[in-house]
Amino acid sequence: MKRSWGIVILCVLVMVPMLLLTLSIRENKAEQQTINAVPEMKPFESRSSEWGKNYPRQYDSYMQTRKSDEITDVLKQDPALVVMWAGYYFSRDYNKPRGHYYMLEDNLNTLRTGAPVDAKTGPAPTACWTCKSPDVPRLIKRDGELEFFTGKWAKYGGEIVNPVGCADCHDNKTMKLTVTREHLKRALDAEGRLKYADATYQDMRSLVCAQCHTEYYFKKTEWDDKGVKKTAMVVTLPWDKGTSAEAMETYYDQIDFSDWTHQLSKTPMLKAQHPEYETYLTGVHSRNNVSCADCHMPYVREGGVKYSNHKVGSPLDNIANTCLNCHKGTEKEFRATVDRKLDRKNELSKIAMDVLAKAHLEAAKAWEVGATEEEMKPVLQDIRHGQWRWDYAVASHGAFFHAPEETLRVLAGAINKGQDARLKLRTVLAKHNAADYVAPDFSSKEKAQAIIGLDFKKAVDEKKTFLDSLKQEWFKQGEAKGLYDPASRKDMVRKTSYN
Repeated sequence: MKRSWGIVILCVLVMVPMLLLTLSIRENKAEQQTINAVPEMKPFESRSSEWGKNYPRQYDSYMQTRKSDEITDVLKQDPALVVMWAGYYFSRDYNKPRGHYYMLEDNLNTLRTGAPVDAKTGPAPTACWTCKSPDVPRLIKRDGELEFFTGKWAKYGGEIVNPVGCADCHDNKTMKLTVTREHLKRALDAEGRLKYADATYQDMRSLVCAQCHTEYYFKKTEWDDKGVKKTAMVVTLPWDKGTSAEAMETYYDQIDFSDWTHQLSKTPMLKAQHPEYETYLTGVHSRNNVSCADCHMPYVREGGVKYSNHKVGSPLDNIANTCLNCHKGTEKEFRATVDRKLDRKNELSKIAMDVLAKAHLEAAKAWEVGATEEEMKPVLQDIRHGQWRWDYAVASHGAFFHAPEETLRVLAGAINKGQDARLKLRTVLAKHNAADYVAPDFSSKEKAQAIIGLDFKKAVDEKKTFLDSLKQEWFKQGEAKGLYDPASRKDMVRKTSYN
């Protein structure tokens, strides 16, 4: 009898955990089936919280990008940049990027977008919205691409009220990854390495990022709007000749394009945006078919549910679940390796900035003492090419990790070009009796802005007026139109480098 009871108890002890495990598996499978289901969203739904109702884990992880909220003033760290960007709005304000949650906020707050007072004022074109919001594809669909790219940035202020989110990368019907900006499709087809129509799922895990994390320029495009002549500034990727620094440089040279003319040196300048995708293509991760999402949006598992972490950020924040999936060694060893790569990049970048800033100042002196256009032409070409190379390597924020060898190669080229310009300038200055010229001290942001004659206080005062008036009106307009997602600005605190 005792033996029978023992068998019964043993069976219960075995069966109960098995039953609980079965129930847990069924529950997890049911949840996974819910996740894998495809609840159709309305077309161009730009409110990410609406998508989050069906995909709470992905949405909650996306909202964690709020934690990347610190403002780092790069102009204060590297004052040479103020001189290098003299005459361009980057000399006013340039900060390290924050999380996707702040994409729209930082675009509104930066001094670079100026201080419009109505829909037709301000220095920036509408194209400056392109990568900041899922409201953009909706407006392009409604108004047409050429109309969208026509006019000033403030034109769409009351309709672009949500930061980068779900609708930027996912099809509203199938939830599949999709490219929502036509400029990338055109560029891929022009470059030829990968036609958009042939892109695999793994390709798409990088291409959705490449919509924004690329080099681009605003192509002046004349068009006819029912008999009215208009000019659109269309976002265009300069990939026709390739995606390397030299290939894009050649493209720009051949169409005689410049982003601005340098205030001091009179050089027709190029401003690299953020060519992360282009530099990624040259690195070992791309060669091994590792996508952007593999490192920046790794899969995570909660119970029996697997999903992609949408807290897009540095893989170094989660080394065990990103880098160490492929790389050997400990987290400490891996971080030390990355730190060495960053130190090497920073060392060459500092040298390049010092050389190029001094080249601009020496060129300004050469013009002052009577240098001719014929004498200065080769100098300006070296400055243009040198600064482009530096910017290509540095504006791609993760390039030192994506492609360390290529980054160091391009930075070395930047230094060489800058030094070539300065050697030629020594000859020009000597010819015009100014061989003893020494560039002024630009060791602080304030000193550098004084050298270029920037009225920083005026720019800040005008911007604060905009932030306290028109900016607030834009969100009220967006809310009245049913476009604005209050969750996208939950607990938002205004942070700038000029408070």
